[in-house]
Amino acid sequence: MVITPKLDFMKLRLAALALSVVLLVISIGSLAVNGLNLGLDFTGGTLVEVTYGDSADLSQIRSTLENNGYAGAVVVAFGTDRDVLVRLPLGYSDDEGVAMVALLESSSAVPVELQRIEFVGPAVGEELREQGGLAMLLALGLVMLYVAFRFQFKFAVGAVVALAHDVLFVLGYFSLLGMEFDLTVLAAILAVIGYSLNDTIVVADRIRENFRKLRRMSPIDVIDVSLTETFGRTVVTSLTTLLVLVALAVVGGEMIHGFALALLAGVAIGTYSSIYVSATILLAL
Repeated sequence: MVITPKLDFMKLRLAALALSVVLLVISIGSLAVNGLNLGLDFTGGTLVEVTYGDSADLSQIRSTLENNGYAGAVVVAFGTDRDVLVRLPLGYSDDEGVAMVALLESSSAVPVELQRIEFVGPAVGEELREQGGLAMLLALGLVMLYVAFRFQFKFAVGAVVALAHDVLFVLGYFSLLGMEFDLTVLAAILAVIGYSLNDTIVVADRIRENFRKLRRMSPIDVIDVSLTETFGRTVVTSLTTLLVLVALAVVGGEMIHGFALALLAGVAIGTYSSIYVSATILLAL
């Protein structure tokens, strides 16, 4: 069987391996030195939601809070342009939240109405942090079992290495840029695992099929043929997904900005890893 044209993906496998090693070293180094900028969901604090009588000026609200001693307050739009969510770090009580609302009302030309005040304790934040980490480890373990039963153990090793590569890259990306890491970002990372796995399974299925059909070809050629046959599908899926994520990141608002950025980074690196990381590991085995 003659397959034309065939793209020589595996010729670049050593360069791709070197790139992956560099990215992982940078990510792990940043996580070790800088850690993650954990959000209120993980560290604990006070959440205050208010509604303005007219469009709220977020920059003015931030300036008012900063000038009146509310250090570390995070102000984001919540829903409409009149709804505002203020996140206060650990150390502020509910009474101080009420006093903050009174301050915002006194400095605003329009009425300010308090909607809710919620307090997240440090114990809850620590529990969420532990459960989030366990969720990622459990997801990787179940993926390895699924791929091992669905294909072979060597396929499972490649898939899990690729998924761990993607997760570490996204974590390092957030650590390096100092962006806030909250539950929406954690949800995005779990979604990245699912997206990357789907792409890896499609490639692995074609590789397994071609190893049976193209017995006279070398393993490198079989993998190149398989990647060539699935490349169009991979590119179309990734580009359409990235278009949606770019729209979410640009106009989706601050509440899901971190979620969209995490998925953007994850989908991009997941497309790369399904072509090079998992296939390179499989070839080595």
